[in-house]
Amino acid sequence: MQYRKFGKLDWQVSALGFGCMRLPVIGEDSGSIDQEKTSEMLRRAIDAGLNYVDSAYVYHEQKSEVALGITLQDGYREKVRIATKLPVWLVEKADDFERMLDEQLNRLQTDAIDFYLMHALDKAKWQKILDLSLLKKAEAALADGRIRWLGFSFHDNLEVFKQIVDGYGGWTFCQIQYNYMDIVYQAGRAGLRYAADKGLAVVIMEPLRGGRLAADLPAAKPLWAQAGNPRKPADWALQWLWSQAEVSVVLSGMSTLEQVEENLVSAERSRIGLLTPQEIALVDQVRQTLTGLSPIDCTRCEYCLPCPNGVNIPRVFDYYNRVAMYDDLEGMRFQYKNFMEDEQKAEQCIQCGECLPKCPQSLPISDWMPVIDGVLSKGQPYQRVH
Repeated sequence: MQYRKFGKLDWQVSALGFGCMRLPVIGEDSGSIDQEKTSEMLRRAIDAGLNYVDSAYVYHEQKSEVALGITLQDGYREKVRIATKLPVWLVEKADDFERMLDEQLNRLQTDAIDFYLMHALDKAKWQKILDLSLLKKAEAALADGRIRWLGFSFHDNLEVFKQIVDGYGGWTFCQIQYNYMDIVYQAGRAGLRYAADKGLAVVIMEPLRGGRLAADLPAAKPLWAQAGNPRKPADWALQWLWSQAEVSVVLSGMSTLEQVEENLVSAERSRIGLLTPQEIALVDQVRQTLTGLSPIDCTRCEYCLPCPNGVNIPRVFDYYNRVAMYDDLEGMRFQYKNFMEDEQKAEQCIQCGECLPKCPQSLPISDWMPVIDGVLSKGQPYQRVH
């Protein structure tokens, strides 16, 4: 296993971290974790030198932390540092912080959580943290040793990311969605460098975009074949991240022992600056090719916002474009249904046309909205060209 700096801490983190959001389950029930397989996978990774394990209060219908706590018995707790998260959206009053933290300590069967995150921060959740003085609660937990270091995970735009980084001096680390397709999405590459320059460790989530970048995508396959050093698609995506000095640890939500073994091999090969300029250019070409499949030429400039009816136009377009980019209609329907807020969906469009003159690309936004609603919400056939 290779190890890397973790911000300003006098501690080295394994290049590969284990994300406990996609553990193996029995049947189709997300809350029915296969404990035997989970323990086998996690302990195999830890035995190979992995020392960072990431969970959250809500993962696997609140069963992920329990499964992790069981796995880390028999001396394995001492071999790793645990990261888990406070579900800020479920917090209604300041005392909920104490209740949830105590629950998490019990689930994990530990007296201290090493890395504690404010989960999935955006502008509204950050304001809630300030309004409820949750940082004071966290500081009290730091002082009494129930948590050791404080950070946050993030899902919003770069401006909000910088506000949160600069809005509190006690952050040790942050966690962002970042991969070779998402260099300008949410915090993106600029956010990665901004946080690292401030001395924060940066934990990477969704390095394979939910597994889509591990697939043998038809549009990318002939490009990968041009490389003199052949790699599997997942290895390309992981090595692209590990080549960047600002990346502290890459989380992988592994679901099978085979994925664990493959990722361990990739992690052992990893180095800062491993990819050559030619290989980085090849990854850029793959990104451009996949992006070029998008039927809607939205640049996410957000000039169309705010929509008077609340539609998040760039995000709606992004979900629709990803269908073609990743050849994954059902996956995008699932994500749109479960991760897109109802009040921001295409169905809220009333065809007022206010957005049309604001779009620098002159996109027929109002025409697209019923098409996207039909495909992603109502099961209508996907249309590549409108």
